[in-house]
Formats: sequence, C-alpha cells, structure tokens
Amino acid sequence: MKVGDQAPEFATKDQNNQDVSLADFRGKQAVLLVFYPFAFSGICTGELCAVRDDISAFQNDDVQVLPISVDHPFALKAWAQQEGYEFPLLSDFWPHGQIAEQYGVFEPQKGFALRGTFLIDRDGIVRFAEVNGPGEARDQSAWRDAMSALAA
Repeated sequence: MKVGDQAPEFATKDQNNQDVSLADFRGKQAVLLVFYPFAFSGICTGELCAVRDDISAFQNDDVQVLPISVDHPFALKAWAQQEGYEFPLLSDFWPHGQIAEQYGVFEPQKGFALRGTFLIDRDGIVRFAEVNGPGEARDQSAWRDAMSALAA
C-alpha cells in the first residue's frame, strides 16, 4: 500500500462490538488507520496512550483515528477500559489478519500486524503510508504533518 493508492474497503467490529467500516467515513472524514501488533503490549500501549493524551491532534471533525489489531473485541474492550481509550479500537480477529493483509502489513508466520499507519482521505485515497517492523516505535510527528498537509 502506497501513497496515491485506493484504500481497501473493510468492515469489522470495535471494542464495543459495533460495526465499523471504512465506507462509514467516505465523504465525511479522513481516517488515520493505525495497525499495531497486540493490545496490552509495551510499545503499542505507549503509542496509543500518546494518542489518548493528545487526542485532538489525531482525531477531530476532519479525521477519525482507528487503531486496529488482530485482538478479539473482548480483549480490546478490557484494554480500552484499563487505559482510558475513548476512540474505537478495531478488531482484525476473524478472518484472522484479513484487513492487515489487504494493507500489506500482516506477518503470517507470527500472526500479527506490523506497525503500519495509513492516512486515508475522504475519497478513500491513501495520503500517508508508513510501516515499521516489530519492536520499532513510530514517530507520531509524521502523522501530524500528514494530517496538516491534508487539511491545507
């Protein structure tokens, strides 16, 4: 998946077992799709706590942040409650890793998504794409820059 590509459509459940699809945001908001390996893991928790602590920089009237992992919605619910996440946490549990695979960030031998970040505009076009390997924390300033460029 690279900048300029049409983002693959998806539909899944969030931590509250509510249906969420990329199409829900078409024409309304851009989407910051943030793949991460697993809930409750150190780097993933740190990254999403940084989003939580500066939520207005990542989610507003123009952009919706959608973190996504292969965890089951029940695990995501427990994690959201523990960490105070009030944004949707999407489940790519079943079919296992199918959404991550569509975005080119699924690691099939290990069964999880790499740290992939995609900013998708209101028309469904990828405007920012970044993939980090296991154990590599992301620089969220690049996300902010991409969102600022999209708003300009």
